[in-house]
Amino acid sequence: MNRWFQPIQMAHLVAAHFKEVIRQPAVIFWGIIFPILISLGLGLAFTQQADVERHVAIISEDEGAGVHETKARIDGFLEAYAIPIQAGEAQGARYRLTLPNDRTGATRFVFFETDWQEAMKLIKRGNISLIITEENRGIRYHFDPANPEAQITYLELSKILSGDGPPGEVIGRNVDPLTVEGSRYIDFLVPGLIAMGIMMSCMWGISYGMIEKRSKKMLRRMVATPMRKSHFLIALMVVRIAMNFIEAGLLFLFAWLAFDISVQGSPAALFAIFIAGNMAFGGIAILVSSHTANTEIGNGLINAVVLPMSVLSGIFFSYHNFPDWSLPVIEKLPLTLLTDGIRSIFIEGAGFAETGASAMLLFTIGIVFFSVGLRVFKWH
Repeated sequence: MNRWFQPIQMAHLVAAHFKEVIRQPAVIFWGIIFPILISLGLGLAFTQQADVERHVAIISEDEGAGVHETKARIDGFLEAYAIPIQAGEAQGARYRLTLPNDRTGATRFVFFETDWQEAMKLIKRGNISLIITEENRGIRYHFDPANPEAQITYLELSKILSGDGPPGEVIGRNVDPLTVEGSRYIDFLVPGLIAMGIMMSCMWGISYGMIEKRSKKMLRRMVATPMRKSHFLIALMVVRIAMNFIEAGLLFLFAWLAFDISVQGSPAALFAIFIAGNMAFGGIAILVSSHTANTEIGNGLINAVVLPMSVLSGIFFSYHNFPDWSLPVIEKLPLTLLTDGIRSIFIEGAGFAETGASAMLLFTIGIVFFSVGLRVFKWH
């Protein structure tokens, strides 16, 4: 037992931890099935060329010169080009105008005729995005300028109602849909799900599992065994890395079969940054769970690590939407480094030259946190 490394002891520890993990049904669901369901749902939502439906409210209760003239022009336009909606088909809706486009998908406008009070309710509920009023011989558009949906609706509809172009030419014939490989939302999403899966698996699988064992006095029993503390913790990380390989592999296999996703960059670089990410979050997980035996405190510590990075690190949307002053901090977060590295290999064709620095930094984070966690680790 004086040797630093005991291969037989390590093998038994890895086998024991692996059997402990796979006997839990929740591991299969949260680690494998749930990420696949997320990729399926969001992939179908953002990659299918479905018709877009935009809801607009028309308010005609204002009084003033030219109002009736403007209302007559809008009514004439709708009667000429739109289809009346039958009573009960859509509550409060009056007309439906469909603008077909074979390349970008059809756009369908649904017009509601209502008053201001009802329009405010509809816009607060998200049922409409734009309000049209008739004032002083003209049309006025009311919408939230921070709402991209409302902006697009305004741009499309104002061109039609102003008479600049006939219905059906909102999107000009000089526009071609962008079909570059790796430009879809699902291509952006899957690498982020893989990175988030690594973080969640390490933080909850290692940290919470160890805290729960300590709270049940199970770790106390291991003190009397001829087992090195380092071997115990390394075995936990090895099992977790193996599980993450299986989970990420199945997620990628599904995304490849369902959405034709491919890895454009270096597989070797992908392997390196994958291991580095596991090392980083494995080390963080060990430090987080090194002392406490209280599961409520453990939940708080884990969430303090997981939740900020889940929101900030660009899993579901680009973190460049955050203020510029915060970007230097966000870019150095472990999950951001891992996500950007995996995503650049998947969709940008990156290799070691582009991801080597991130991988080394993640390795360093893992070694530092593991060393500190090992030093302060308590069995009970």
